Amino acid sequence: CLQVATNVTEQKHHVTRETRGRNLGLSRGFRGCTVWLTGLSGAGKTSIAFELEAYLVSRGIPAYGLDGDNIRTGLNKNLGFTPADREENIRRVGEVAKLFADSGVVSICSFVSPFADDRDMARKIHKDADLKFYEIFVDTPLDVCETRDVKGLYKKAREGVIKGFTGITQEYERPQQPELVVNTHDCTVRESTQQLVTLLEQEGIIPRSLRDVDLLPELYPSEANESQELVKEAESLQSLEISTVELQWVQVLAEGWAYPLRGFMREDEYLQTLHFNTLQSGLDASYRENHSVPIVLSASAEDKQRLDGVSAITLKHEGKAVAILRRPEFYFQRKEERLARQFGTSNANHPYSKMVYESGDYLVGGELSVIERIRWRDGLDQYRLTPNELRDKFKELNADAIFAFQLRNPIHNGHALLMQDTKRQLLERGFKQPVLLLHPLGGWTKDDDVPLQVRMAQHQAVLDSGVLRREDTVLAIFPSPMMYAGPTEVQWHAKARMNAGANFYIVGRDPAGMPHPDKQAYPDGNLYDATHGARVLKMAQGLDSMEILPFRVAAYDKTATAMAFFDPQRKDDFEFISGTKMRTLAKTGASPPDGFMEPQAWKILATYYQNLPQA
Repeated sequence: CLQVATNVTEQKHHVTRETRGRNLGLSRGFRGCTVWLTGLSGAGKTSIAFELEAYLVSRGIPAYGLDGDNIRTGLNKNLGFTPADREENIRRVGEVAKLFADSGVVSICSFVSPFADDRDMARKIHKDADLKFYEIFVDTPLDVCETRDVKGLYKKAREGVIKGFTGITQEYERPQQPELVVNTHDCTVRESTQQLVTLLEQEGIIPRSLRDVDLLPELYPSEANESQELVKEAESLQSLEISTVELQWVQVLAEGWAYPLRGFMREDEYLQTLHFNTLQSGLDASYRENHSVPIVLSASAEDKQRLDGVSAITLKHEGKAVAILRRPEFYFQRKEERLARQFGTSNANHPYSKMVYESGDYLVGGELSVIERIRWRDGLDQYRLTPNELRDKFKELNADAIFAFQLRNPIHNGHALLMQDTKRQLLERGFKQPVLLLHPLGGWTKDDDVPLQVRMAQHQAVLDSGVLRREDTVLAIFPSPMMYAGPTEVQWHAKARMNAGANFYIVGRDPAGMPHPDKQAYPDGNLYDATHGARVLKMAQGLDSMEILPFRVAAYDKTATAMAFFDPQRKDDFEFISGTKMRTLAKTGASPPDGFMEPQAWKILATYYQNLPQA
């Protein structure tokens, strides 16, 4: 069958087949229907359709986007743009959409479909089959559509190269009674899509328990007078002193990184996390959110005896009241069981395990009222953006894809290459404005890790050099403590970034890993298999609205004097510069190979290591 229409372009889906297959049908119940988006070329129909498709699939609702250009390169490749061919195009699509809807899929059709009679025919096809049909008019002014003209079609139509082009030489018949009118010229794609989500919720297609929250609930007051009231209440309560690491967890909870958690875990939440790596959520607790690490508060036997049965407890850090824990629930902490499940070892020489062993014999859970936003006053608070602040920032940047990169080490040019390549891939997939969330971990780390102050200065130097573009990079601090829990912890890192609005997550080799405290335990000397973190993330339940991007291995290419993706065919040309070798070079004042790290960033790192003995 010959391709008749030539001025069409394949549109790439944002949802991969792998993602679709993993999530298909997780939300039970028949939801088959057709959402028909109509409007001028360039109105935003396909962008909204694919955003809605991704939204539904990530929540376990089967959905598929039927795009006009894609259909004309396959099923309807023998049709042109005469009135008769346009009618047949819509008839065929209407029949295909009906079959999708009948199978329980939300069929999302994005077609110019300029003639009212043709759209009415598509509606009748569904009505005759007793299937729901929603006509969505994407009402974008012609002049706005022309400025978007990414395919160059309006220009060709104005020049007379394309005949019968809708809006120029072919009339578009506006819908008279659509189920919804969406205007895209002053809205983001996500905001426009949310209007469709609201409609589908009202129609019972999307369960309300699965909807996104526009703002994550924060556990500290927005008004000063509320904070003062909490201070007064805190003064009237018995108190429990908490550690600096526990204060970091208070910040994590207060800012919404661990949503839907609203406080330190009660025993049921603790057990769900420990055994299933998830938390039940939703109005009927039918949906499972990923949550892989316990966020708990310890207490001694004396604390339990003193405080068990009270209605609320003031939490103090270094004598200062920071939060109120309401309806506290005390339960015994089986430390070895917790550690074995979370870390895969109960070895007391694991740095985080050591803290657990030194903590109290009990845990206490309850909802938190945090007195005020946690500030560390270390010169870095401007980088500590909350999930809500990050969402606002991404909106300002008009981001249509946010890819997060978690790190606790200095950035070398191999990392930068990976981030640059990720952006390239997203652009090739059809995203217009991918934004990088460069998100170093800012909580507790073990003693031999590079301190946060040094890492942030080094990251800024990388941005100053232009290795990463400031225009589409957000550098912020993730306040969580580091646990070194490998595949278990990397799920937490991904879930927290998902709460901040990220929909892509870059994962490397041995994420959140470390050497085994007993070097002889495994042949490679490491606590976790280097590949397991990425593999587990791809299978983890409750991370469905985030796509995991595997880390391509980069090494120093001696022939190009630059970091490059490793090529096994010429492995002798590559050198792997380990962290140990990097530290040795820095301590001794030697320089790394040209192209390994941005020079000013290297200078900051080398200065830190050279001053370490004096410190």
